[in-house]
Amino acid sequence: MEPVTLYGAPHSLYTGRARSYLVKAGIAYRERFPKTQHFKEHVLPKAGGRQSIPTVELADGTVIRDGAAIIDHFEAAGGHPFALLTPRQRVLSLLFDVTGAEGLLRPAMHYRWNFDEMNLDFLRTHFQMLMPTEMQAQADERMRQMREAGVAFGAVPETFSVVESLYEGLLEKMNAHFADQPYLLGGKPCIGDFGMIAPLFAHLGRDPKPLALMQARAPHLYRWVERMNRLDDDRGEFAEAEDGGYLADDEIPDSVVAILRQLAIDFVPETKAAAQCINDWLAQQDSLAAGTEVIRGVGLAPFTVEGTTINALAHPYRFYLLTRVQDEVSGLSESARAEVLELLERCEMADILNFRLTRGIGRENNLEVWL
Repeated sequence: MEPVTLYGAPHSLYTGRARSYLVKAGIAYRERFPKTQHFKEHVLPKAGGRQSIPTVELADGTVIRDGAAIIDHFEAAGGHPFALLTPRQRVLSLLFDVTGAEGLLRPAMHYRWNFDEMNLDFLRTHFQMLMPTEMQAQADERMRQMREAGVAFGAVPETFSVVESLYEGLLEKMNAHFADQPYLLGGKPCIGDFGMIAPLFAHLGRDPKPLALMQARAPHLYRWVERMNRLDDDRGEFAEAEDGGYLADDEIPDSVVAILRQLAIDFVPETKAAAQCINDWLAQQDSLAAGTEVIRGVGLAPFTVEGTTINALAHPYRFYLLTRVQDEVSGLSESARAEVLELLERCEMADILNFRLTRGIGRENNLEVWL
């Protein structure tokens, strides 16, 4: 069978999410940079005209843009091999997906763009590789744009201290968990593992500065990063771990609760502020027709964490993923929902069920669009 073509890059945060899924699902793929003539002529038009990575092209010419959509496709085609059957684990898996893919962008951008003495040459090499030969001189301009994106995510000198403190706390708690378990919820990855690997590989587990920090402070977490990119389970240190399955009886380890409590410190207030910002923006859009493409950000949303005010770009896409968590909880039986709500309270994440946009987000022609 002809392999899937994955258009991405080694240093791309979101490519890491899709690549890890393909690896763990045993799907044959070849990875290419999105700079070929074939990509421009045959892939980009099918990707809604949006040149973003990851994008995959199937053997029959079908194109799928966006990491979540790529995983959705292969999960459905493969019988949902990474879906959880029990309610608490299923909800937390979806929650980890959004906290990883959206909630860790600030430390990912901070540790990439604010440590030039260690990172700059490494990054320049990678951005040059991603450019066509005749455009490599423009790599620095592209890097400048990405550095500005880091500022938009709230990584500015006034917030460096709190960003680093929160991330170091996360390293500690994730390291403790992965000392006991190969993956977030047992002996195989769940959808949440793929969401978390996005920032924790390409930026935080690969760029020189954060890589050195992770290896020194969180070696068990670093082993998980390695494991998530290996075709086999790569869990020889877990002789007693569940043999390739999730934890029994809908178990949620205390170490998982500790990770989510740490993530909640800025994820909850940021999500609340973002919802208000986006809803205010939506209220002013008198002619926003259904099917209009959802833009990346609609304004800066201020929120306070540990006495520090952070201004971060409000991302509608965060709520595209968060709605999956909310819908999953809403669809549970009364007894199961009560158990999940109790768990989310312990994780200090219960409030995220209330943060909703006044317009839904769907997908059309490989783009996120307003409903």
